[in-house]
Amino acid sequence: MVRRMAGTRARAGRTEDTGEADFGFRRVPRAEKSGLVRDVFDRVASRYDLMNDLMSGGVHRLWKDAMIDWLAPRAGQDLLDVAGGTGDIAFRFMRRTQGKARVTVCDINARMVETGRDRALDRGIVDGIAWLVGDAQALPVKDASVDAYTIAFGLRNVTEIDAALREARRVLKPGGRFLCLEFSRVVAPLLGPLYDRFSFDVVPWLGARVAGDRDAYLYLVESIRRFPDQEALKRRIEAAGLGQVRYRNLSGGIAALHSAWRL
Repeated sequence: MVRRMAGTRARAGRTEDTGEADFGFRRVPRAEKSGLVRDVFDRVASRYDLMNDLMSGGVHRLWKDAMIDWLAPRAGQDLLDVAGGTGDIAFRFMRRTQGKARVTVCDINARMVETGRDRALDRGIVDGIAWLVGDAQALPVKDASVDAYTIAFGLRNVTEIDAALREARRVLKPGGRFLCLEFSRVVAPLLGPLYDRFSFDVVPWLGARVAGDRDAYLYLVESIRRFPDQEALKRRIEAAGLGQVRYRNLSGGIAALHSAWRL
């Protein structure tokens, strides 16, 4: 298992055009990946928070708080939250601005959007949040129209990461902020083996027992290992035309926050 995972890390984030894309540890035709990912999230939409709890031990809630802290939202801002179907980032943003800002949540998966809209209604939130079904690689959003762009645990599921990053720059106003929260590469030496064992042995088992879907959770674990590491993602964000790119490791690199600006 250790040799297998080391090999997948070495190839993570490759960009050559082979007509294929990573779907976990499998290589699939590029045209098929979005449908396969959509199927995964159709199956877990109603249990999305549970999914993140299982994969992070519940710490994803603190990471999302850290994302909002670094964003430091202000009243009057327009936020576009991509791949944020269930509303976790949007709700935090609205609380921080006391409802005096606007959020558009855009997710490619209609069931995720429905789940988020229902959660908003359950919280009595009817104003300030718009819900869109749309692709991160071709956003149904005007050029230079938002003050901030966030994407949490969604970029690794996109077929063309670089296209999604270019779209982020396109929709941001000059001076707009980009923030990406994503599972990343462990940098604490003693944590790595424990994290690998938890990821590949415990998470799929919990997915089967608690959520009834081992394969969906295994894909999500594998997709983390195929995602670019912190420095590789930084370079790709810069290549998309965003500037002042920085990142912060969270929980020893289990997750990372990348920040950039449209200059």
